[in-house]
Amino acid sequence: MHPQVTAPHPPVSAPRPPAPGEAVPDRPGEIEIDLGHHGDVEVVPGLVDLAVNVRRAPMPDWLADPITASLGDLASYPDPGPARAAVAARHRRPSEEVLLTAGAAEGFVLLAQALRGARRPVVVHPQFTEPEAALRAAGHRVERVLLPAETGFRLDPALVPEDADLVFVGNPTNPTSVLHPADVLAELARPGRVLVVDEAFADTTTNPDGPVGEEPESLAARRDLPGLVVVRSLTKTWGLAGLRIGYLLGPADLIGRFGAVQPLWAVSTPALAAASACATPVAVAAEREIAVRLAADREHLVARLAALPGVRVEGAPASAFVLVHLAGAAEVRLALRTRGYAVRRGDTFPGLGADWLRVAVRDTATTDAFVAVLAEILEA
Repeated sequence: MHPQVTAPHPPVSAPRPPAPGEAVPDRPGEIEIDLGHHGDVEVVPGLVDLAVNVRRAPMPDWLADPITASLGDLASYPDPGPARAAVAARHRRPSEEVLLTAGAAEGFVLLAQALRGARRPVVVHPQFTEPEAALRAAGHRVERVLLPAETGFRLDPALVPEDADLVFVGNPTNPTSVLHPADVLAELARPGRVLVVDEAFADTTTNPDGPVGEEPESLAARRDLPGLVVVRSLTKTWGLAGLRIGYLLGPADLIGRFGAVQPLWAVSTPALAAASACATPVAVAAEREIAVRLAADREHLVARLAALPGVRVEGAPASAFVLVHLAGAAEVRLALRTRGYAVRRGDTFPGLGADWLRVAVRDTATTDAFVAVLAEILEA
């Protein structure tokens, strides 16, 4: 079956998630896919959190100190200039090609609002649902390209309609953990199209065959591709989900359009301090070390899960989570909750279904304890 683009429609209703390539017309009376469901909903006190992809570790002094110091400046309105310059320098861009945002989520909203004139917006799924939700909230009629599990959810640029003038794709993609090659993504860029690449988890990736300092397949420093906008987040690796800090990278004219629809002083002074700190060479080096350790923990998780009968780890995971296919996963997820573990359900991601779970990568001890419980549930 070849993936196709689904027909444009209001928020999708389906008794099950669509199969790869299946058109999804409006069908009154059927259950809606909940695009607003996120992993934090899965977590309640007392559960081990394997549902949220935010790293939880003590904040390093080089990050905590400037955030704390910024609290003395709260009587003044935020000045994004220094942080914007710091982020620009990190990615070898001029400042006018950077827009700081209250997390990546605000970036999606700004894109959707500023690009209301798009004729044919397309979202490549399975992926994070906030881009599509933001587009729909802004009145866009969204079409979907559904990548099949049979190909490891790999991106084929030929599947995206030639006349799509606004395209969203994740890299590495949440929830599949697939890392698409940069040259494949670059094939989607062309004059007259805005290509949005969500790199919220790019800082979790490593290149085992290249320099440790690299983020393999990132387009964040690419200024030669027409219409390319890269969305970045600082909340995952540095545990700043409650602070809300991210940014957009792209051509100055597009960045200006996004800034024009952004509320005044949208990014707080502490968040700006965090952005500056996370752009320093010290921070980038620390980030790369964390990504290397994460890769080892991920390899351990994949090996333990793959050893369980009936459990399939999809593709070659490259980020802070893995996607698992398991018959009866919806019931298994509920059983895990009774045993103290929260994992992310898959049926709220277009292109997946009730037999999919997303599991966050944690330390090996947590993984071993989790897999032991999962094995008991599967044997029962």
